[in-house]
Amino acid sequence: MAGLDPAIHERKPVDPRVKPGDDGLELVHPEYVAFEYASAMIGDLGPSCRRDAMPEFEKRRIGRTSLEVTVLGLGCATLGGTRIPVTRQGAEAIVRAAWDAGVRYVDAAPYYGFGQAERAVGDALRDEPRDEWVLSTKVGRLLRPFPQAAPEPGRKHPLPFGVAYDYSYDGIMRSFEDSLQRLGLARIDILYVHDIGRYQHGDAHPELMRSLRESGYRALASLKSAGTIKAIGIGVNEREVLLEAMEWGEWDAFLLAGRYTLLEQAPLDDLLPQCIARGTSIAVGGPLNSGILAGRDTWNYRSAPPEMVERVTAIRAVCDRHGVPLPAAALQFPLAHPAVAAIIPGPRDPDEFRANLELLRHPIPPALWEELKHAKLLHPDAPTPG
Repeated sequence: MAGLDPAIHERKPVDPRVKPGDDGLELVHPEYVAFEYASAMIGDLGPSCRRDAMPEFEKRRIGRTSLEVTVLGLGCATLGGTRIPVTRQGAEAIVRAAWDAGVRYVDAAPYYGFGQAERAVGDALRDEPRDEWVLSTKVGRLLRPFPQAAPEPGRKHPLPFGVAYDYSYDGIMRSFEDSLQRLGLARIDILYVHDIGRYQHGDAHPELMRSLRESGYRALASLKSAGTIKAIGIGVNEREVLLEAMEWGEWDAFLLAGRYTLLEQAPLDDLLPQCIARGTSIAVGGPLNSGILAGRDTWNYRSAPPEMVERVTAIRAVCDRHGVPLPAAALQFPLAHPAVAAIIPGPRDPDEFRANLELLRHPIPPALWEELKHAKLLHPDAPTPG
């Protein structure tokens, strides 16, 4: 734990009655954190769970920055409508449902709907007090109008754009400015480099990584140094490229999708300990592993292989024995790790968001986690809620 800044995990309830300077902060060293059940994470809504009662989500700090995010964020990939149809009105309704429930961290990207998700976020939240919520978006892809950029096969294009990868200084600056225009907002808080790595680019990865390291990183550092953004990071589906980037860059946060979940915990052996040591926060995207932990047959954005189906079936059987819905355990599990600042599932509609909220609140007995470890369905060193 050498070199760890304990202020990384400052906890502060979202409470409008607490003014700056009030004695309401609690500093907890991650090594001694006792993680509460979901009821503590989002506050006591009372037995009726009235919709007019504002949940008080726990907030966690992003790295060593001043940013604090609610432990439940809103992932906006589904808002783009590139995999399932989502209208502009439907996308804004999802954002409003999250806001009304107390979510104050929203993650978007140019790639989501080729511009639609960013537009929906801006239109839905433009009139809300900007200092009350945290916005992240991404760089690395520039949107080009057809026919300059060919449509991507297998993906719907709600807006008439294709993408061009560009991790250079100029590309990142252009992407950042374009996002401000699409959002119609004057500020972005966290800027993630999107989909760098071999998972996305294969043999082209070394050259693209060199462009980021030697050129694009200067743009990120310049924006942060000027106070234009408050945090920089990388948003990917693989841990390997994050370990590579930690060798040469200083990062405030990583958005890691699908790799630290109830189904997969490989980052416990390398990435997460390094994040703790360096003060880098993790936002867990895809905590339901593309749907397989929510009863669907998709994993990693495609049909799940037999070994994953078998493992999920075994995990579900343990959850059933303890009377816990599988997705409830999946949503709550990642938040037990001290490096994790938030989970950002991507609901497909407002009802799915509200269902996730109920699952995050569902009580889970410690015996469930113990049985999963005993059955070797959970990493033996994985921190668990409770």
